[in-house]
Amino acid sequence: MISSTVYTLGGEAAKATLPKFSSQIIVNANRACVFEVFSNYENYQKIVPQHFPSVRIRSVRGDLAVVEEHFNLGAMELLIMARHVSKKPILHEVFIIGGDAKGSHIKQEFIELDSGTKVLIDVDFKFKGKMKISHMFGKNPVMDDYGKILNDFAKIAEN
Repeated sequence: MISSTVYTLGGEAAKATLPKFSSQIIVNANRACVFEVFSNYENYQKIVPQHFPSVRIRSVRGDLAVVEEHFNLGAMELLIMARHVSKKPILHEVFIIGGDAKGSHIKQEFIELDSGTKVLIDVDFKFKGKMKISHMFGKNPVMDDYGKILNDFAKIAEN
């Protein structure tokens, strides 16, 4: 289950206009397994094709990779260039360096628990043009849509 807090410039959750939020999810699996599922961008297209229909790795150097991703976030279809940075098995960060959500940042921190793994997620989406405007008028529930992706990753890690 995901619990979330929305942060906005005005500090009012009820009037959220920016797709910036924090979430956490408890996954009933060990930290190494959860980290592997959440951070393995190479397999996103295979394990969650409904969210990542296409993934092309452009460059890999150690724990840093540049990846071209076709990313479905609810009703929004995004083409992005993402830089994945990993500190196994503790941290996975995604910096959107090009495309429809350039300037966005996703941070996933993995905390080992006695009965599983807590994943702390900070998301700051930066949308352009029509995507930004439609979100401001409530047409795209970004937090819920991203939560569905997290739940799909959690289910895979638990099995």
